[in-house]
Amino acid sequence: MIQFDKITKVFEDGTKALNNISLSIPAEALVAIIGPSGCGKTTLMKMINRLEVPTSGEVYVAGKAVSSVDAVELRKTIGYVIQRIGLFPHMSIERNVSLVPNLKGWPKDKTYGRIYELMQMVGLDPAQYLSKYPLELSGGQQQRIGVVRALAGNPEIVLMDEPFSALDPISREQLQIETKKIQKKLKKTIVFVTHDMDEALKIADIIVLMRNGQIEQIGTPTEIIETPINHFVKNFIGIERINRKRSVGKRMLDEFTSFFEQDEQSSYLVVDASTLVEEAIALLENEGTKKLLVKKGNKELGFVNQSILLRAILAKEEVS
Repeated sequence: MIQFDKITKVFEDGTKALNNISLSIPAEALVAIIGPSGCGKTTLMKMINRLEVPTSGEVYVAGKAVSSVDAVELRKTIGYVIQRIGLFPHMSIERNVSLVPNLKGWPKDKTYGRIYELMQMVGLDPAQYLSKYPLELSGGQQQRIGVVRALAGNPEIVLMDEPFSALDPISREQLQIETKKIQKKLKKTIVFVTHDMDEALKIADIIVLMRNGQIEQIGTPTEIIETPINHFVKNFIGIERINRKRSVGKRMLDEFTSFFEQDEQSSYLVVDASTLVEEAIALLENEGTKKLLVKKGNKELGFVNQSILLRAILAKEEVS
């Protein structure tokens, strides 16, 4: 868990970037921090790995104050993906992604095994790409390598600072999907800064919406869409987006089978594929369960939760 305890940040020119923020980020969650330019979202995220230091307050990782940890040692344990990617152009891809494992003193076979697995996860053949140099890759491929490098040292926390904003729409969509899959498989805590509400709604388990150095609202994608706390939140989300989301009540679950998951949890309810989407969301909110098992007759189609349903709805709307 990451905890921000009464964080205030005032820069030397007197600009107050953060104002008394307290926030808890649960382990193994993908948390999107979003808000307009200058709201403090990147400053807040950078305090996790001490690229920014609070004027007052403290940041804790797994119960330990980050101010008490050597900054270099701390950063070895936290992956970091930035918009500019930051690969070293004179190094091969293999050398770029091996940096943190080498700093940690890993044996070569362990490093290669980790890199091989991650390269396959992001859809890049290790045999084809590890010997290449960054300038031989497209922007989307370079950003995939940036993700691999951030994960190579097996950190528990990964920070992502608007990593896909400079990519073309297709590459961006693919990387959003792959990031969510990687987070689900590897169980990492990901803090993802973005200015794109659609991106936050697609990938996040929890959204933190900021303005003027303060938090306006925290919630799941469904909570943010369904119950915006004030006019700022409603306007930032967009009335059209909210109305589209609220107009899906006549859609049935069997329209979204391609989004269903197959992993089983100990606690779930069984629903029929003809169940309306709004009824499924109500069950998830009111019955104390995190997932629904959707069945069509005797056939099990898969599991859904609120985030899956919302991302499926948004994806359907983009196609239509």
